[in-house]
Formats: sequence, C-alpha cells, structure tokens
Amino acid sequence: MFGNLFEEDEEDSSFVLPGGGGGVEPGSKKAEPPAPRGALNLSGLQNQGGTCYLNSLLQTLLFSPEFRGQIPPPRVRVIPLELQRLFAHLLLVDQQAASTADLTDSFGWTNREESSQHDVQELNRILFSALESSLVGTTGSSLIHRLYHGTVVNQIVCKVCGYLSESQEDFLDLTVSVSGVSGLEEALWNMFVEEEMFEGNNLYRCSRCNVLVEAAKSAKLRKLPPFLTMSLLRFNFDFTKCERYKETGRYTFPLSINLKPFCEQAERPESEYTYELFSVIIHKGGCYGGHYHVYIKDIDQLGNWEAPEEELKPKFVKKEAQLSEPVLEKEDPLSVLIAILSQEESKSILVDQLGQKLLDTIGVSWNKKFRKQYGPIGKFLHSHSDVFMLVSNATRVALKSTTLTLVTDTSLKNLSVSHELDLKPADGPHWFDLNDSTVTPIHERDIEKQFQGKESAYMLFYRKAELCRPEEAKQNPSYKVPPHLLRMVQEENARLREEFESSTNTVEVHLHLAPHYQLENGALWPKGSTQDSTLTLNFDRRRTVGDFRQAIYQMQDTWEGDMALTLAKSLPAGLHLYNTLTDDQQSLFSAGVTNGSDLFVWNGREVCGTSVQMGSEWEPVLLTLLRASNGAEEQGGAEDASGSGLLRVMRGFPGGTTLEVVCEALGPEDTLLCQEESQPGSSGGGASNWRVFPPSEMHRTLKELSLKDGDTLLVLEPQVLDTSLFSLRGDVVTVTTPSDCRWLQVEFRPRGDRPREGKENGEERRREKISASGNMLLSEVKQSAIEQLDMQEQLIGVECCLRQVDHTGKLLPPLREDLTVREAGVKLMTSLFLCRGAAPGPTQLFLYFTVSSGSSTGAEMEIMVEESITVKECLRLMLKAACLEGDWWHLRKMDWCEEVGDPLMDEVRALTVRNVLHISANGLGGPGQFAGHVEISVEASLDDLKIQVLTLPILQDLCVPTPAFLRVWLLEGRRPSRILRGRLQPLKKMKLRNGMELGVQRLLKEEDLGLKELLLWVKIGVPGERKYYPSEELVWDAGREGSPRSLRQAIAAQYGLSADSLHMAKYCPEKYTWMAISSWSQQVSKRKKKKKAENLYGAPFHLKDGDIIGVKNLLIDSNKDFSTLEDELEQQRLQQEAEGRKRGVEVTAERRGSGKQRKPEVALSINVGHFR
Repeated sequence: MFGNLFEEDEEDSSFVLPGGGGGVEPGSKKAEPPAPRGALNLSGLQNQGGTCYLNSLLQTLLFSPEFRGQIPPPRVRVIPLELQRLFAHLLLVDQQAASTADLTDSFGWTNREESSQHDVQELNRILFSALESSLVGTTGSSLIHRLYHGTVVNQIVCKVCGYLSESQEDFLDLTVSVSGVSGLEEALWNMFVEEEMFEGNNLYRCSRCNVLVEAAKSAKLRKLPPFLTMSLLRFNFDFTKCERYKETGRYTFPLSINLKPFCEQAERPESEYTYELFSVIIHKGGCYGGHYHVYIKDIDQLGNWEAPEEELKPKFVKKEAQLSEPVLEKEDPLSVLIAILSQEESKSILVDQLGQKLLDTIGVSWNKKFRKQYGPIGKFLHSHSDVFMLVSNATRVALKSTTLTLVTDTSLKNLSVSHELDLKPADGPHWFDLNDSTVTPIHERDIEKQFQGKESAYMLFYRKAELCRPEEAKQNPSYKVPPHLLRMVQEENARLREEFESSTNTVEVHLHLAPHYQLENGALWPKGSTQDSTLTLNFDRRRTVGDFRQAIYQMQDTWEGDMALTLAKSLPAGLHLYNTLTDDQQSLFSAGVTNGSDLFVWNGREVCGTSVQMGSEWEPVLLTLLRASNGAEEQGGAEDASGSGLLRVMRGFPGGTTLEVVCEALGPEDTLLCQEESQPGSSGGGASNWRVFPPSEMHRTLKELSLKDGDTLLVLEPQVLDTSLFSLRGDVVTVTTPSDCRWLQVEFRPRGDRPREGKENGEERRREKISASGNMLLSEVKQSAIEQLDMQEQLIGVECCLRQVDHTGKLLPPLREDLTVREAGVKLMTSLFLCRGAAPGPTQLFLYFTVSSGSSTGAEMEIMVEESITVKECLRLMLKAACLEGDWWHLRKMDWCEEVGDPLMDEVRALTVRNVLHISANGLGGPGQFAGHVEISVEASLDDLKIQVLTLPILQDLCVPTPAFLRVWLLEGRRPSRILRGRLQPLKKMKLRNGMELGVQRLLKEEDLGLKELLLWVKIGVPGERKYYPSEELVWDAGREGSPRSLRQAIAAQYGLSADSLHMAKYCPEKYTWMAISSWSQQVSKRKKKKKAENLYGAPFHLKDGDIIGVKNLLIDSNKDFSTLEDELEQQRLQQEAEGRKRGVEVTAERRGSGKQRKPEVALSINVGHFR
C-alpha cells in the first residue's frame, strides 16, 4: 500500500492505537470489542454518521493494488500516513470493520463534517488534490499523476482553409452525461466521435482566414491513464421547476470496454485500449440525501467468496448450450442485425439504410418478415439497448463493444442456467458488495441491477487490462506492507484477541443476599425491593470459585460466618435453589456459572430460621386456585372477570409436596380438590365439569401428577356442595355459573322441508335444550342431543346432521361437525334441527339443485360433493340422484333471487373458484366492530354481497328492506377509502382481492351511486368561531364537470346559499391541515382565452369518497382560516414527534416536499497539514 511510500523514521514508528490497553478486569463490564472478520476475510469501514461516501472511495483505493504498492519516499505528511495505517488495518487486522476516525482527524474534520453527507465525486477530486499536495517535494509526488492523469484534446477544423486549432485538457476523471443516452458507450461516442458543426447563425472565426467560417469541432482522448474514472452526471437541474432531480433511467455500462474508437492515436496494440471494470460506487436515494456503497472486484483475491444462502438450495439445471461459432439464423432478427453491423467496417450504419441491408442479406424486407411480431425496426433497436447503440440523434446505429458474439432466441431457449446455480464462480477475481461495515459476496451479473432506479451506479472505475498482478501478490494481504506496519498489526491483533477472550469469558452474575429474603409457599421472595436484595457482579469465568467468594467478601465487608454459594433460578412461584458450589479450586465455567446466572449467598443451612428444600424435585409450582366466593375479600384473590362467582387465587407449592398436604393447607378435612376435564381457559358459555382427585392420588406429589405452572384446581369445601352453583355426581363436579347458563334447542325432524305442529307421519315431534358453549364442537352437541332425546336405538346405523332454518322455515345446509358452535356462526339460545343425512366434511360442498325441462321445474333436491370435483362430474352425480340419463343436460348457476344464470360451459373447471372477503361492520354496536367472514364467488354482484353480509350472526337482527339500504366501504388501514358502486356489477370488476376488509353502513333511504358521484362530508363553519356545525352528507355528481365551480354550486343548492360567497377547503386528517380549494375570484380570468377548468379528481386535491369539505360563508364570516384549535394542538404534537425522531435518528433518506427546511450545503475540504 504505497509500498514504503509513507515509511516513517524509526523513532516515529512507534505509536499508541486508540483503544489500546489491557483486557477486561474482573468486576467491571467493558464495551464489547470489535467483532472479528467473518468467513469472507474482508474488513468493512465504520460509518461515523454520514461518511458512507468516504468509505466507498477508500475501499476502491484499497482494491487498486497499484495505488497501494508504489515505492515510497522517506518522509511525508500526516494524511498519507493515516491512509497507510488504515489500509494496514483493512488488510491484516482481525476485525469486522475498521475506524476512519484517525484519517478524518488528519483531514481536519470535526463532528460536523463527519455527520454531514457529501458527494463522492467531489471527494474523489479533493482527496487526490490533498494527496498530491502532501507528496510535493518527495519521490512520490507523481503518484496520482502517473496512475490517474489523462489528456483530452479539443480540435476545431476550418472548412474553408483547413486550419486546425487545438487545445489540450487534463483530467483525473471523465464526467459523462446520463440524460438522453442509453449507456456509457453512447455517451463516449457523443463526446469523442460526434462532431459539433459551426454553421448557419453559429459560425466560427478562423484565426488564419480572420472571418466567420463554417467549422467542425471534435474531441479525442490523447493520453489514457492506467486507471480511468467515470463520473456519471446522475444529478441534474430542472429550470422549469427550479429544482434538482436525479436521473434514474436505465444507463448501461460494460464490464470491459475498448476505447480505441475514442482515441486520437489508433496505431498502438489493442491491449492498451482495453479497460476492465473493477469498482462501481452506487448511490441510493435522491439529490438531497441518500447512501453510498460499492461493488468491488477483488483483484488480488484477498477475500473468500461464498455463495449466498438462498443459492445453496438445489435447483433444476437445464440442458447446457453448446458453444460454437456465431451462426446467422434468418428467423431471428437480432442475429441478422448483429451480423449486418459486424460486417460494416465502421461498425455503424444509418438507420434508414439498415432495412435495405437486411433485404440484401436475407432476401425479405423487415416489414414482411418481422414487423408483425416485433414492430418497426426502430422500436426493435430501442428495445435492445444492451446490444445496439443509437447515435447522431438516433440516425445511426452501432454495436456496443461488449457485443462480441451472436445470440439468438433459439439459442437462448437452450442456454444453460447452470451459471446461475454455481455455488462459486470460476477461479479468478470475485465481486463483493462493501456497504460500510458489511461485506457481502455478489455475482458479476448483479452489476446489471445497478443500471437504473433510485439505487444505481454513480461512479465507475476501470483499470487497463494489461495491468497484471504478480503471483506472490494473490491471496497475500501482507504483500509489500512495510515492516513497521506488520509489527503494528501483530500488536493490534494480539490486543484484540486478549480483549475478545476477556470479553467472552466475563460473565454477569446476579447475587441474591439471604438477609433480604424470606421463604413463602416453598419459594424465596425478597422482603423489600429487588434493588436492595440483588447485586450484579461481572467476573472472569476462568477464575476459581474461591476467587469469586473472596470478591464477594470484599464487597460485603459486614458479612459474618460461613458463606455458601448456591445456583438459583427465578421461577413463576419465586426463587428456587439447586446446587451449592463447594470446590473452591474449580473454575466458574466448570461449575456451570454462565452469563446471567443467579447465585444465592447464604449460610448453607437456613433462611430466616427456616430450612430450605433444594433440587429440581422440589421446584415450586404456581397453581391457580378457584373457590366459591363468600362475599368476603381474600388476600391475593380476585373475582373472576367472567362474572362466574368464583374467587381466583395464585399460590405456589413445593413440587415434592403431596396432594394431601396441599389439601390440608387449603381448607378443612373434607375439602375436595378437582381438576378441570374440559379445555382450560375455554369461554363462551356451557357448564364446566371437574374431576375430583381420588384418594389413591392424594399421596402423590405435584411433580408426579405432572402439574405445572398456571394449572387450575377447584377447591370445594363441604358446605358449598349444597348450593346451586355446584353439583356432585360420582367423581364429577359440574359448575353452573350465571354466565354459563347457555343452551341450544335441538328438535328432531325425520323428514320434510318445514316444521309442523303435532305429529309428522306418525312420529311425535321431539325437542330438548342442550347445554352448550361457544367452544363446544357441533359433534358433541349432536351426541348430547341424541342422548337427551333418547334416540340412541332409533338412530343406530343412521347418519344424521344438525341444520339451521331461515325465516321462512327452509332448511339451511348441514353444519360441519368439526367446527365449534362459534366457528359455525351458531348463536347460543337458538334452535337447531336434527335431520337424517350425513354432515359435510372439511373438503365437501352441500348443493341445492332442481331439474328443469322446458317450462316445468322439478322439486328442489340436495347433493353433497367434494370441492375439487369438476362441473362434468358434478352434473353426472346430479343426474344419477335425479334418476335421469342423456348427454343433453347442462348446469346453470342460480343467483340469490333464484333466477337462472348463464350455463357452466367449462366442464373441466373445478366448482370452487372463490375469494374470501373479511367484513368489518362500522356503526353497528360500535365503530369498527368486527362482523365476521364472508365467502362469496367473484362472479357474484354487489347486491349478492350485501345479502350475504346480512346473514352474518351479528347482523341477522338488522332490519334492512332491500340491499340498497346498505352502503359498503372498502377499508384501507381500518379507514374508509371508497364506496363500492354498481348493484349488478360482478365483484371481480371492482378489483376486490382475497382477504380485503370492507365496512358496512346502514342507511335510512335507498342509495345507488353512479360511477362519477362522490359522497362528501360537508362542514359549515360557525361564524366568528373556530369550529364547525355537525357534518352532513353531500352526493356530488362530478360526471359533467369536476371543477371547484361545480362543487360550490352543489353545496350552495343543498344549503340554500349564494355560490359567490362560499369559500371551500379540503381537510387532510393525517396532517390536521386544510387545503383551500380555489375561490370564486380565482376562477374569473381577465384573459379572453378560456382557462382550462381545474379537476378536483386530480392533483393536488384527489377528492374521493368520505373526504371532509369545510365551507365558509364570506357574507357573514370574514375569517378564511379553516383550522380549529384542535388542529393546532395536533399539529404541535406531530411537530414535537418529528423533532424527537430527528434528534434520535440519523436522517439518510431524501427530504420530500418543498416546504421542509434543508440544512445549508457546506463545501467539502481537506487540510493537508504538516510533515510528521
């Protein structure tokens, strides 16, 4: 790295690195040392707040081997020395990211410069200037000039006398245009091949002719440097809007480029004109801020390239293409055009002549052979900008230098994708993405992703292809590193290893002091606050238990007597003790002490005079105890939130305690302990059953019974069994609380569509109330109903199911028995019917169908089919069920009104093609109340959706005469965004997707909004006050004219006001601001030419359904300010939150909006400093 360019004198070679020193001392927890290098073996750079642009450029210089390996002078200034040390850190120090603080200090930068964002192209020029100034008067003074300096010659030729006038310009980087060109090669073509003509009114004064004459101006590259830097003009200025903007269009650049067409001299060997890309600095963001990172080609192969994890998965590899000589395929236009241009001596041709060349080559014109499939030839050339380059204002086309072989569509089909599946590229330099402290391996093809977009290439670095590295430099980061830097690196690595080992072996131990603890319910609890009873000690786990005990003695100088250290653990029931550390010669690591371990410090015998049980068998268990509430408050108890009349108490017991001891501690001798049989935590109604522990289990411990933290036990004292709350039957206790008095009435219906009074076909109607809860399975409800109806023998071998009925008494489809009462949408305390027939499974559909022949329609029948069945199979099953034959039958769907729809013509299509819409009902029992889920076909209409929504349990009691009395909103972020329109329009045309949320609103009158009608909320301002009257709905027909004038007239007509006196504004609830809509005076123009009316649908208002429009009547209210006091308070709150975020978070994204204040831009500078 500059070789010994920055070699210091021997007396100056010793220095102290920042952060140097010893390891972590016991008892103190230092900051974590820097992480070591990863498997990639490359180091990143730390970002000091806004130095990502500096990091990207420094990494590029580091991976320029010729820059860091030059012969040095003996003495230089501070900047090159710090740069040399930084390169040594990046190459050899074992840390994930190096710091640039010393380098920026040598620049003379303060925290302000380090936290401000600057342009990397500007830094590139300033840094090179600083380095040249630092090396003045040394043998390395020509370093920058020798590696990066190039020359451009500008020539003007007089068309009259032929006099040649030329001027020469030096450059360290070439600034190339981005706007209006497709890539780097076209930009270079425009700069160094195209001629600028002085003609017409723009003539040139020839120094020989001494008159204005026609002339041609051109530029050529005269001298090419070893390293060629391209600065892309991504940022531009819009003089119309008076603001800067970033060019984000597609801009291609090759991995290898031949500059011979752009050079003045073309007689040199071809290798002197060939450059290879080795670095791409990328900018992500806008023109006022963003982030830089860099793609680097590892020339010396210093890193270990590894495939990303997602590429390690096995993939299918297609057949590899055979590499062969380019073959012209007349059916492929790309192959034909490349062949034509390759045969041209200048490698370019007029676009107008390309069609004739194609006709001469293949014998058919472009229009006859390719136009129908590929369009005009000009469009085809534009669509293949990676192959063709349009120059001279798109009048000529040339091949890009990277297009070396013919690629056809046919060969693309057989092209191997194995290169995408390679876990590692071929041997040679690999590419890495260096993003501050993060290093990521990438593929060479990933560079193409930076051709366009907000994250795109900003600077390109090329090196001559003839620059070859010696073999001893490859995979050798210490190559040509000065000896004093090697010694410095060794010392630094030794210090880092010691810090790392000390940090990884320093553990944080929580000490619990026995004098501050007491034993409660089998566990240890602090007497006072946790801070007084617990101490935290950081200690090296490689040291012994005796050393640790001695450290505690020094901290607790008042401790008297023996000291035992016992491993402890905080459990829900309290602190519990396990193993005591007895061997003082054993290390803490061997004793099982880890980071965050708890140690109990005591005398080893008792705590506050009470012996303590230790070990895993005595781990305390925290149980939830339920007992009948007697109206008196019990310590630690709380009334059950469900209103069950039970008192809930949390209490811990040692795990080795028997159930008999627990029972004695909880009540008198005859107290019963019960465990819930149903699912713990169930809710939704239904009596709960509890099993009484038998006498044989009373002698077993809590651990043996597998009771764990949070398990619930019911404690029943003898006197409560006489109440109506509990009933004991055998060893089962049934708890029936007021909240659990819920039921379902089940009635047996042997056959028939509608219920009848009395007897039905000789069978007496039977009905029973069945106890049920929301979490009870319908299969359990059916079994309970059969038992209570006493129909076990009658229904042996007969399939039956549960069904609901609608308001007309018609049976609804059978309910799935694998669902709970709540999941099936069944309300408790309603009726179900037990009918003969099977219940559908999770993958089955229950369908109604009728047979229609001519004008007659048969009775409605039922059938159950699988969801995956096709239309053809379903038709066959229906014909079989109806005892019909023939091939002339077909299926037609029926809508909600039982009107026959279009036939199902696609017989191989599955029946179930549906979207699931999640409906949220607003204004029904509370805003935003969830109503349920609706499954409906995308072919259904909006009215069908409204009718199906009304079948949801929460909306069944809602009185809605017709679907037109319902308004359906599309919700975005729980807020209404637009109203669904078109009663008979299919849902698929409304762009509804699976999982969308809708809001439902009941209306007092019918509504059928047109496509151009907007529903707005109008708020009239209270004269003289900063508030509004209650808002009212306004349906505004914007179909004819969506201008402010039309809206003003609609408001005036609704409120009986004069349109001339109204002032309007749109409310923006996100910012609590009002956007004034053009007043009447602004609409009147003194110009005779008619002004185009402003459309409120477009920018900046974008009016939509549900927007709030504020209105001021200027005849009685002269205040045009629409904001209220509440708006100002909310704006202040938002401003305070924004300022808080701005202070706590580094702002790296582009600032949006012209109203935001930006920091003043400060020029970047580097102070050269003195010799050292």
